[in-house]
Amino acid sequence: MKRLRRKLREVKAELIRRKHDPLKCVGAWLASVVRGFTNYFAVPCNMEAPRAFYTQVSRMWLKGIWGRSQKARSRWTWARFLRLQSQWLPRPRLVHPYPAIRFDAKYSR
Repeated sequence: MKRLRRKLREVKAELIRRKHDPLKCVGAWLASVVRGFTNYFAVPCNMEAPRAFYTQVSRMWLKGIWGRSQKARSRWTWARFLRLQSQWLPRPRLVHPYPAIRFDAKYSR
């Protein structure tokens, strides 16, 4: 949980810095961040962390979009944002197999 919170703080600070960048650039950057976090932490029995990270990053991104201008809050509804989210952010999925499968080596002796 400490690593999750630390990474969320870093993402939040970077989203504030990139607030007025084009959504395409921010989406591509966030996709790489979510993909990297998922690739590292998506092991069996630990899918809670990548799912929580995905949810929190999505919320922070929408709040960042809402903070771009006074009109952005009314223009960016959750329905519109979910389309943007599905376009850019990859859903977390199990990346590493279970250890019984992963370390099941067959040696001919």
